[in-house]
Amino acid sequence: MTGIQEPSFRESVDIMFNRAVALMDLPPGLEEKIRVCNATYTVRFGVRLRGQLQTFTGYRSVHSEHMEPVKGGIRYAMGVNQDEVEALAALMSYKCALVEAPFGGSKGGLRIDPREYDEHELELITRRFAYELIKRDLINPSQNVPAPDMGTGEREMAWIADQYARMNTTDINARACVTGKPPHAGGIAGRVEATGRGVQYALKEFFRHPEDIAKAGLDGKLDGKRIIVQGLGNVGYHAAKFLSQEDGAKIIGIIERDGGIFDEKGFDIDAVQAWLAKHGGVKDVPDCKYVKNGALLLEEDCDILIPAALEGVINLTNADRVKAPLIIEAANGPITSGADEILRNKGTVIIPDMYANAGGVTVSYFEWVKNLSHIRFGRMQRRQEEGRHQLVVDELERLSGDKNLGWQLSPDFKEKYLRGADELELVRSGLDDTMRFAYQSMREVWHGRNDVTDLRVAAYLVAIDKVATSYRAKGL
Repeated sequence: MTGIQEPSFRESVDIMFNRAVALMDLPPGLEEKIRVCNATYTVRFGVRLRGQLQTFTGYRSVHSEHMEPVKGGIRYAMGVNQDEVEALAALMSYKCALVEAPFGGSKGGLRIDPREYDEHELELITRRFAYELIKRDLINPSQNVPAPDMGTGEREMAWIADQYARMNTTDINARACVTGKPPHAGGIAGRVEATGRGVQYALKEFFRHPEDIAKAGLDGKLDGKRIIVQGLGNVGYHAAKFLSQEDGAKIIGIIERDGGIFDEKGFDIDAVQAWLAKHGGVKDVPDCKYVKNGALLLEEDCDILIPAALEGVINLTNADRVKAPLIIEAANGPITSGADEILRNKGTVIIPDMYANAGGVTVSYFEWVKNLSHIRFGRMQRRQEEGRHQLVVDELERLSGDKNLGWQLSPDFKEKYLRGADELELVRSGLDDTMRFAYQSMREVWHGRNDVTDLRVAAYLVAIDKVATSYRAKGL
């Protein structure tokens, strides 16, 4: 494919946006307002490390303030640049609109390889980056709320939250300035697993619709489906774990930085994850085939392909060799716009990133609400719920004691029915409901309009329409 120019990630997002707005009747001014990134702040700051001053470059981009606060993760990676951050911020605007999280879109990044620094050094760097953003209201519970992304996690979010509290000592809602915090620091149960859990719920919802399954050339349910996962980080690990352990799918291929592993019998994901944590790669995982060029596994025969790592891994150089009939984009932008066209022409069904990985921002929304309400979910109603259920169980037990009726309670019914929902169950319930509702809004457009042939355009149409409605309500 030499000589063909591959679009950048940002160009891919713009191309996909253009495909959708071409099917809408938006005033030109409003279309442009939704497309453009409102503002990007670039910061360069110094931190004294290892006896010398090191300078770091970071970004915080705000794509759309049709709703506030704006929401989006902060990533630590050497590849971070302004174009990438602005493209990711745009995706966040559309993602939040699609799943009805009341946020605008934002994104942040720091050009750093976190593996090169110890914990104390990372804390110094993170706190200084946070300081630079906080003093410009680019981290604020009511204006801009970051979250974890590639290279960051609960630890970094706790440092940011503490830095904000130190600088805003009278803000009662200080904990709501960032989401993805550890539970003991104002986080919420189920946030770490949220994006991977959302991928699982997205696939479960897809497999509830026979018409959609048939479009992908598949049949049956998730049980027994052969899956290849690229990237066993937080998102890929949890998606693979839940799909294999709860839904009966087989993870037959795993692609990591140092290569890929393949086994038709399927992998024990926890065992592979433990190996990865100990050895730093998947090479020499026992009893399986190792492929040094892991990207070749993207082209292996399977039922479902889950790219859960970097953007642009499926592109003009390999798209025509990708055999998976169903691809779910757990990462942001893993398929370039050129590859997207090749795959669509082949009949591949793609569940787009805007929807597929929205579990993270959905549960971040729940965490933000929890922080603003200052009470954990379930605290008020859980025992009352158990008390009402106890009344029903007592009556059933009385009736089951009547020999004339000839029936009795199942052995584990009482225990299951009596247990009131805790925070984790409520979070999972809210996430499941969100992923179902958002998918149904996409498929309604996908199947209801002759000019819409794929889920990505359907997702953009739903999201852009909601953003446009918000702007119109503001009088724009």
